[in-house]
Amino acid sequence: MKAWQVQQLGTAPTFVDAACPPPGPGEVRLQVAACGLNFADLLMIKGQYQEKPPLPITLGMEFAGTVTELGAGVDGLRTGMRVAIYAGFGGLAEEAVVPADRCVPLPDTMSFTDAAAFQIAYGTSHVALRDRARLQPGETVVVMGAAGGVGLTAVEIAHKMGARVIACARGADKLEIARKVGADELVDISDPDLRDRLKALGGVDVVYDAVGDPMFTAALRACRPGARVLVIGFAAGEVPQIPANYLLVKNITVHGLNWGGYLKFDPTVLTGSMTELFGWYAQGGLTPHISHTLPLARADEGLELLRSRQSTGKVVITI
Repeated sequence: MKAWQVQQLGTAPTFVDAACPPPGPGEVRLQVAACGLNFADLLMIKGQYQEKPPLPITLGMEFAGTVTELGAGVDGLRTGMRVAIYAGFGGLAEEAVVPADRCVPLPDTMSFTDAAAFQIAYGTSHVALRDRARLQPGETVVVMGAAGGVGLTAVEIAHKMGARVIACARGADKLEIARKVGADELVDISDPDLRDRLKALGGVDVVYDAVGDPMFTAALRACRPGARVLVIGFAAGEVPQIPANYLLVKNITVHGLNWGGYLKFDPTVLTGSMTELFGWYAQGGLTPHISHTLPLARADEGLELLRSRQSTGKVVITI
């Protein structure tokens, strides 16, 4: 099979002819149809992601395809079934062998492309807002990087949960995309008085930040008493340092979220969340925003779109 692999950390991925092993007990073989790209793929190439699979690494954290072979002891799946999976790696290849218990059957109305764009972005925002921040109707949420892969889903889900949403992104075009999925207020992050803009809008109850400094600090200083801050990632490249006195004075709580980390200590959080989200999708309540769809041969272009901030929502590679 063709696979796009990192042979050595810090070097560009290359296409290789690789053997796909037979599925072992509790595993299934998939014919991969589509794979969503994530900022974490860029970090994995450099060896900077928190998860470090052994080399060579076939990139592609979340993907969708058709079950073609079952390993021993697999229940609940059958050959020919369409499924999605968050595997952490392995999706940018023609085939993959994956744990059966991580596969989620797709709604009949969901395309492979939508499924590949769905899991990490929607799952992260849903678990962050529902389980970590315990967002309530009528509260104000500020989303930093609101036109990005996870940011856009945070706007959409917060709106669906009845919150007032302030979307922060760079440029009118990206802000307009956030408005279309439910943002109530739009703020350009290039504004040098970002904190003052947020405070003028009444302050915030929940901060959703996948970007990092300096926007994190501006949002933190615009928090209302009792606010919750969600640390999702650091796409800007700089990890913010949190002044503890801010937390003390305003009774602010900071929550970190490593969505994939739940697989190690409480996978039911993810499976329950995805079941609810797929139900919302089937009812027409969620619409993944995919700015670019490219074939496997152009996977490097897809990652460059993420690296250069030229994409909005998700970039999906079709196999």
